[in-house]
Amino acid sequence: MTLRSRVRRLAVRGSRAWYRFRGPRQPGPPEPPTIPDGWHVGPPHYVGVGAQKAGTSWWNRLIEAHPDVVSAGGSKKELHFFDRSWETPFDEADIGRYQRYFPVPEGGGKVAGEWTPGYLIDFWAPGLIARAAPRARILVLLRDPVDRFRSGLTHQLATSRDPLKHRDIQGAFQRGIYAPQLRRVLAAFPAEQVWVGQYEACRADPAAELARTYAFLGLAAHELDADAFGGEVNPTTREKFEPSDALRASLLEGYAGDMAQVAAMVPELDLSLWPSARETGLA
Repeated sequence: MTLRSRVRRLAVRGSRAWYRFRGPRQPGPPEPPTIPDGWHVGPPHYVGVGAQKAGTSWWNRLIEAHPDVVSAGGSKKELHFFDRSWETPFDEADIGRYQRYFPVPEGGGKVAGEWTPGYLIDFWAPGLIARAAPRARILVLLRDPVDRFRSGLTHQLATSRDPLKHRDIQGAFQRGIYAPQLRRVLAAFPAEQVWVGQYEACRADPAAELARTYAFLGLAAHELDADAFGGEVNPTTREKFEPSDALRASLLEGYAGDMAQVAAMVPELDLSLWPSARETGLA
């Protein structure tokens, strides 16, 4: 482990300890950034919508490493702008406020975007994103659903003082039911505006997959140094959650039909990269 990775792991462990101490807070967007002179605002060039615990922080960091991508006003990766839009009206003022998060220099060919993994599971979010940014490129990064389930619950245990409850298991399972979530995205945006990647493919050949991502975003080819791909953004700082044999069998059974549907919706998806698909005979 490099010194940089150790420092990152210690920082993550400290932030999670603080989160456990103060308890959870309702996610929501920060205040929009100040717009520098000579910059303008508009709809984001891209919006990443999911999936949680599928490497989105890592992949977003690599996207922002492109010289033509500017961070959304210097703010954090996840805006959570649409989190509470299920209970409040969404109007033109909200659209204007959302666009204020994406300032870019005038005439410089720069682009900005955000990536909030919760948008994929929030059934109201894709339609609202389409209203606020109809031409945005939509990014979806998927992961083996059982591995995603384990990682999601490991993260929860690392950031919460509460034991897992029935609703936690249900919620973690539902986040891995990808087909209905993808249908909502594809109902809101034309297929050519939606990129679906696989965490496992990105790990196996990050340079090639990043080149594919840059091309999808309409960015010029740009090669990063090999060490840019290393290092976890949100490393695991505790023992991983391991489902019992009975729960794992139920997960495989519960995810099998959905994985088949996702493969039919996204033909380029390589199910052989997912251990769950291999175990259920889908790959």
